[in-house]
Amino acid sequence: MAHHTTEVLVGRIGRAHGLRGEVTVQPTTDSPEQRFAPGSQLYSPTAGGFVVGTSRWQAGTLVVGFDRAKDRSAAEALRGTELWASVPIGDVEEDEYHDTVLIGLAAVDPAGRPLGTVARVLHLPGQDVLVVGTPDGERLVPFVAALVPEVDAAAGRLVIDPIPGLLDGGDDDAS
Repeated sequence: MAHHTTEVLVGRIGRAHGLRGEVTVQPTTDSPEQRFAPGSQLYSPTAGGFVVGTSRWQAGTLVVGFDRAKDRSAAEALRGTELWASVPIGDVEEDEYHDTVLIGLAAVDPAGRPLGTVARVLHLPGQDVLVVGTPDGERLVPFVAALVPEVDAAAGRLVIDPIPGLLDGGDDDAS
């Protein structure tokens, strides 16, 4: 295969750190040392390209200096920015899907009945969560094999095996 790449969300910029334009970053990748290595090129859909100048761990927090943030006010302005990287498809774990692949997929139940559409993906500390737009509003579905046994990106759909209360608004009596 030729050099196919895909886009993956690798982190989100937090608050400014110090006076030299460094920021804290909440990584959403399993390999932050690789994704935030000095010289790495990242981009944001809202803010354009970034080049990592420095990165280090400080008390469990990733602190990154980017080429374009030279002072604290420039760093503050970046707060909340999502950072994406182009990664070779071979670097993607087999059971790992990139947000851009998942968003827009039709969610169906095991019998093939439509449940809704994947609106976005939340990267929470414990696990990723799919936000599925249903006729009753948005529902959160933990992106785990037990609940999402099949992802068929080529067919534009994924299967959600809903447990009671997962998608119906949770009006049932909680056990």
